[in-house]
Amino acid sequence: MIHRSVIIHPMEVLSSPSDAALREKIRYTGRRPAGRSSLGHFGVINRKWEGAMEMKIITTVGMILLVVICLMVPANLFAAPREGKKSLLSLGSPAPDFKLRDVVSGKMISRDDLAEKKALLVIFLCRHCPYVQHVKTGIVQMAKDYAGKGVGIVAISSNDPAGYPEDAPEKLKEMAVTGGFPMPLLFDETQEVAKAYTAVATPDLFLFDKDRKLVYRGQFDDARPRNTIPVTGKDIRAALDAVLEGKSVPSEQKPAIGCSIKWKQ
Repeated sequence: MIHRSVIIHPMEVLSSPSDAALREKIRYTGRRPAGRSSLGHFGVINRKWEGAMEMKIITTVGMILLVVICLMVPANLFAAPREGKKSLLSLGSPAPDFKLRDVVSGKMISRDDLAEKKALLVIFLCRHCPYVQHVKTGIVQMAKDYAGKGVGIVAISSNDPAGYPEDAPEKLKEMAVTGGFPMPLLFDETQEVAKAYTAVATPDLFLFDKDRKLVYRGQFDDARPRNTIPVTGKDIRAALDAVLEGKSVPSEQKPAIGCSIKWKQ
């Protein structure tokens, strides 16, 4: 039922039983008998109640819109400032060095260990993120498809396990083993490698050509946990094919969308 604002004259004191009945009629029907003034106390209360309800509705709608906007905006818009970087690693930049431990084999693996490869693909991912879980099988299949074509591929997890235990080395090892990872999964304990690459999300992909110049950084494909687009890895596969064929990778690239890197406090 919609309450309409009703105002009664302040000099009218409703104290008798008939006045009480009138008050109830005014409050619940919003109708004022003829002859009654249109100014007063009870209408003010009713109007305040309506104002409070309007504020609650506005607040609720605002919160819903904020959640929707946060879900739609790429993660790198939120993660980059926390990273402390003025800009992201630009196309044409050299591949930053790294030397990290593989969570499965325990071996230290560096960028230069893959120097003979025709291309280098660095994938920042983690275990807890639903965006990674959604495309994980696709990433594994892509790695299998291109490992035999001369592409060096490494996955790196840089999240702080203190806040996200699922991203601790032992949990990452479980994911790599059960998921059949064909590439090493490295743990960036100091987060220095993620900062050097200006990684901002998981998954975030960086592809370097034979000269180890950055030619692609961005998403795996358009598949998301909340849409029905098939997981194909079309974006990174197109970039890989271009590099292997000696062609230029288009500079218009979609940024990574996923969970932000969980930086140490």
